[in-house]
Amino acid sequence: MAVAFDEMTGVDGGIRPAYAELSQWLGDVPPDLLEHRRREAELLFRRIGITFAVYGEADAQERLIPFDVIPRVLSAAEWTRLQRGLEQRVKAINAYINDVYGNREILRAGVVPEDLVFQNPVFRPEMNGQRVPHDIYVHIGGIDIVRVDAETFYVLEDNTRTPSGVSYMLENREIMLRLFPDLIARHRVAPVENYPDELLATLKSVAPATAAADPTVVLLTPGVYNSAYYEHSFLADKLGIELVEGRDLVVKGETVSMRATEGLKRVDVIYRRIDDDFLDPLAFRPDSVLGVPGLMSAYRAGNVTLANAVGTGVADDKAVYSYMPEIVKFYLAEEPILKNVATWRCRDAQDLSYVLDHLENLVVKEVHGSGGYGMLIGPTADKTTIAAFRDKLKADPKNFIAQPTLALSTVPTCVASGIAPRHVDLRPFVLTGRDRIRIVPGGLTRVALQEGSLVVNSSQGGGTKDTWVLDR
Repeated sequence: MAVAFDEMTGVDGGIRPAYAELSQWLGDVPPDLLEHRRREAELLFRRIGITFAVYGEADAQERLIPFDVIPRVLSAAEWTRLQRGLEQRVKAINAYINDVYGNREILRAGVVPEDLVFQNPVFRPEMNGQRVPHDIYVHIGGIDIVRVDAETFYVLEDNTRTPSGVSYMLENREIMLRLFPDLIARHRVAPVENYPDELLATLKSVAPATAAADPTVVLLTPGVYNSAYYEHSFLADKLGIELVEGRDLVVKGETVSMRATEGLKRVDVIYRRIDDDFLDPLAFRPDSVLGVPGLMSAYRAGNVTLANAVGTGVADDKAVYSYMPEIVKFYLAEEPILKNVATWRCRDAQDLSYVLDHLENLVVKEVHGSGGYGMLIGPTADKTTIAAFRDKLKADPKNFIAQPTLALSTVPTCVASGIAPRHVDLRPFVLTGRDRIRIVPGGLTRVALQEGSLVVNSSQGGGTKDTWVLDR
């Protein structure tokens, strides 16, 4: 694998301009101060109660996501390029989903294979011909970005269903403002704390035509046992909206209402953090106790907006990802600003043959996998694991894609031995409303805390950092 690009020092070993102030500060600060601040941050996170649960573990206990106190810094020019690419990509994603459930021009043109849509387990035939308010399907997108050099950013993954992690972006900034006000004062850091206002404005803008002038928005959670429940309650509080469970809502006359002390109150927009399967037991899984019976009838009638829309999963599996450059060109007639990682589709015999011959050099992922699970990182895997994946690929090639092992960029990180480079990715959050696309500058930087590891997911031992976009 190639040597990773270090975002602070660059290829020539000189400090890159965006990091000049931070580098000088790190050189002056006593090492024990960073460790002291790291412990303070951990105490603050514990006090606030920011935790997540790891499903599948024997005790499923809630954990803190480790927080690194050294920020990641992006220049204004770097962010401008990223922002343009993110806006372009999400426009194309919305056009694609709209088309897949509508005229299917992209399928007729042979750009995307039909079976990738119709045999996709998250394709929702219930959405065929269904207009959604303002033709927007993905109101909140989490686009995972990695970097390999000073100029090149790649999209690693598109999260178009219920992307999570924005609470950590907001809390990380809050913690840095508390613990390092002097360091922030030495930089002009673009704010992220307006994200709740931007999200609420986005959600209100996509209310159905039948909504009141000031639409009622709620956040629908599966409940306290969900791994992201902290984020659900945090966001509802920040947005100033009700946090509801399925039992708090009722459908009558094809409208959704919320049970309140003064009676029933109509709901216009539901920011839902429940998967499609569990939204409505009358339309999807009849055993679901998390959803709202009749919700889909109100949705079909155009009396409620669901954010994100039902059926958006057709755009975020890893096989469809491999067609995103063609999708961007098909709908927007533009070259993609952000690159895709080169991808071998194991469903194709020629690609499968190549992957089987080069497994020890590739990353292999399940088409519908997430959270860093079900993947092979060839260069770090032992022979037994590689052999097991070879068998999986032969048995079910359609379920896998493969990519080269990218040398993800590194940033300075506070570890037990001092300050050392660690690999990172970035999840910016893209908000699409009726009026415009909003993206707060930055996003959630995830960091692989183990030396040499490329897996940044919190469920796999990764941590997070504050992301500073310089305002000039």
